[in-house]
Amino acid sequence: MPPRAVQKPNSAPVNLAKKGPNRKAAPKQPIPPAERLRRLFTSLCAQIEGGHFANALKTCDKILRIEPNDEDARKTKLFLLLQTEQYDNALTLIETHQAQAPHDFEKSYSLYRKHHESEAKAILEDIKAKDSDHRGVLHLEAQLNYREGAYQAAFDLYNQLLDTAEPNSEEQSDILTNLQASQQHLEFLSKGFLHALDQLPSNVSANLESNPPPVVATTAIAVAAPAEAQRPTEPAAKKVRKSRVPAGVIPGVTPAPDPERWLKKSERSTFGQGKRRKGAGGGATQGSSSLDTGSGPTISNTPSKSSGGKGRKKK
Repeated sequence: MPPRAVQKPNSAPVNLAKKGPNRKAAPKQPIPPAERLRRLFTSLCAQIEGGHFANALKTCDKILRIEPNDEDARKTKLFLLLQTEQYDNALTLIETHQAQAPHDFEKSYSLYRKHHESEAKAILEDIKAKDSDHRGVLHLEAQLNYREGAYQAAFDLYNQLLDTAEPNSEEQSDILTNLQASQQHLEFLSKGFLHALDQLPSNVSANLESNPPPVVATTAIAVAAPAEAQRPTEPAAKKVRKSRVPAGVIPGVTPAPDPERWLKKSERSTFGQGKRRKGAGGGATQGSSSLDTGSGPTISNTPSKSSGGKGRKKK
């Protein structure tokens, strides 16, 4: 009888899922919202300190998507919008959350930068009724007066701010600059224009009162703008780098190379020009005629080489 096959004991099952390159990694646990906010605020502080305002705005949006009612993130976003001169977006953000946290001064400043002086001044009056010593309001009111030509009011406000400014500070430097500009305008309006008239030539100052008023510069610019827009712009001449110029070639002086130099001679446009074809009437077949200025045309009976009868001899 044949021997029986010996059965091997069953080995323990092997977990193949944990081995090999195709194994799946365990899913990562989601980061808690509190930890995400902490990381985003850390990045936001670093971006603002480094002056990366565009990236800081994106970080603020990420924070507000996690926590829409975060007041710190909203104030920071408004500050960044004003720093990057995005006044329309700043006004939209203020109007959206006006009931929760009014930002009247920031709204007035945005309107001032958008040249809505009347609306900005009305908001400033409401703020001054509540807080008359608001330094930001005094600064903005002085700038509004300066823009509207009320130089005396701007001069008085800048003097008031200068008395309470910290010495050797950036604010004091800005106040002194604006104060000097206001003072120069006041001096010109009071007596400076008289000295300017004395410096004019006599032929101009004599007819100054009878001459028509000058044309406003903005009107001339507005009329000339369409003509400038219709004028075709000429492309700027491209400067050739010296490293690409061959030796002995002067740009603008040396003639340009033949553009057909890479083609065969038979394929060039100048092929066959200036060459005489063989047998194309080089002269008379049996003789040549020459023009004599004195006696008229004479005919010579010298036979040409192209005449027939090759090998004949004259008898």
